[in-house]
Amino acid sequence: MAQFIPRQVFPHYGAIPRSYFLGHHRAGLSKMKTMLSTIDYVVECRDYRAPVTSINPIFEEALENKRRLIVYTKRDLGSVPNSPAQKQIEKKVRSFDRKSAVFFVSTSSRADVTPVIRHLRDDAEGPDKLVGCRVLVVGMPNIGKSTLINHLRNFGVGKAKALKTGGQPGITRKIASPVKIIERESGSHVYVLDTPGVFMPYVPDADNMLKLALCGCVKDAVISPVTLVDYLLYQINLHDAQAYQRWSEPTNEVMPLLERFAQQTGLLGKGGIPNIDGAALHFIQKWRAGDLGRFILDDLDAEQRRREDPEQQARMSMSQALRVERTTRKHKSNATSSTLT
Repeated sequence: MAQFIPRQVFPHYGAIPRSYFLGHHRAGLSKMKTMLSTIDYVVECRDYRAPVTSINPIFEEALENKRRLIVYTKRDLGSVPNSPAQKQIEKKVRSFDRKSAVFFVSTSSRADVTPVIRHLRDDAEGPDKLVGCRVLVVGMPNIGKSTLINHLRNFGVGKAKALKTGGQPGITRKIASPVKIIERESGSHVYVLDTPGVFMPYVPDADNMLKLALCGCVKDAVISPVTLVDYLLYQINLHDAQAYQRWSEPTNEVMPLLERFAQQTGLLGKGGIPNIDGAALHFIQKWRAGDLGRFILDDLDAEQRRREDPEQQARMSMSQALRVERTTRKHKSNATSSTLT
C-alpha cells in the first residue's frame, strides 16, 4: 500500500464569502462605543481553536485603551487537557498578548474560570465604588461569551445561568442587562454585560474565513458544508489522518469520504442515496464536539514570524475594513442589477 501524503496547500475557492458583518453586529459595535464612558474593564473572548484568526482587530480601535483581559474559550476542544502540546500552545499564545492578562477556559469545566474571577476581584475596580465595576464582554459571534458569563456568575456568586446560549451565532442580538459575578463587602460589586458577537467587516484571507466558519462564527449556510468539510479534511490530515478511520482510510478526496460517512451513519435519502449536505454538517459537528481530533487551526510559528517582521505587522484598520465592505457590497449590487437587466 502506498504511503498516504496529505495535501500541504488547500486549493482556494473563488466563491468563499469574505464577510459576515450583519446589521446587528454594526449596531452592537456602535452601542459599545457609546457606552465606553460607563465601562471600567473589557474582557475580550477569542476561540482557542483559532487563537490568531479569531482576533477581531476592530475592537482595538472601537474600545480605545480600556483595561482588558483576554480569554481563550473552548480550550478543551483545541488540545488534549494537561498534555505537553497544550502547554506549548498556551505558552506561544500568551507571548502574543504581553500587555494583557491571558486566560484559557473550557466548555466542559467551570473550574477554569476561577483564575478569571480571582483576577477580576483583584484588578477590576470601578472609579465609583458606590456603583461598582462594569465589565464589557466582547468577541466574535458564537465565541462563547454567554457561556463564560454563566460560568463566572455560577462561580462568583453561586447563581444559576443568566444568559441563553446556543450552537449557532446570533443568540445575543443586543447588549444585555448587567449580571453580577463578584460581591464585595464595600458594595463595589463587579457586573458583566454580554454583547452581540461582532464579525470583521472584511476577511482578506479565504483560509481565515474557512477557519472562522469551522469554529461556528458564521452560520452554517453561509459557506457550502462540503467545502467546509474539504477544508476540515485538509486540516485533520495535517494533524492525524487516523481521526476518521471509523469511516474511511486516509484520503484527500472529500466526496468519497462523505459518501461512506453518510452510508455508515444512516444519513440517506430516498432510494438509499447519501445525503451529502446532511453528512457534511454532521461531520463538522463531530469536529466541533472534539470527536475528530483536538487541534488548533492556526500556525502559531508562522504568526510568531509575522509579528517579528515589521513589514508584516500592520493589520487592516476598522475604517479600511468598512471601506472594503462598502465596496464589496456595491460590486455585488451592481452585479445583481446587471444580471436582472
